[in-house]
Amino acid sequence: MEELARVYARSLFEVAREHGKLDVLREQLGQFADALGDNRELAVFFFSPYFSTQEKEEGLGRLLDGADEALLNFLKLLIENHRMPVIFRIRTRFERLWEEENRMLPVEVTSAIALDPDTTEALGRSIGERAGRRVKLAARVDPDILGGIVVRVGNSILDASIRNRLEQLRRHVAQGA
Repeated sequence: MEELARVYARSLFEVAREHGKLDVLREQLGQFADALGDNRELAVFFFSPYFSTQEKEEGLGRLLDGADEALLNFLKLLIENHRMPVIFRIRTRFERLWEEENRMLPVEVTSAIALDPDTTEALGRSIGERAGRRVKLAARVDPDILGGIVVRVGNSILDASIRNRLEQLRRHVAQGA
């Protein structure tokens, strides 16, 4: 399944890039996948073998009136090849390709209390400038860190939390005893 998702996502991505519609197709693919995830009846209709390819394509046309032609053709191809259940993995793969293309850097800021949005944005902007990439910023609250912040940039972590400092102090005292 994962290999199928990778192949289909890459194909859609290449078509989108070729036609200058990466953002449009990313948005529309996401909306369609969200609709399937949120509406069980809709998912059953598109995933079930009990409905014909023709019925599914007609339903797709009614559901996605005004959608980009490339997306409609792509979804029809999934229907014809009975691959619609892979749509969620395709979306995830497409999203990764889009992030790579747009040089997105995932940054997660964790604090003990909610930070001021301006502070969080300024931190993300600063990291983006230093890395020379656009930042995909996520902020979360974790009272267990006690205070300070933990910043995850890609695969790197800067832990300036009080919990981490207390743990380092505990280890230092334990070594000296």
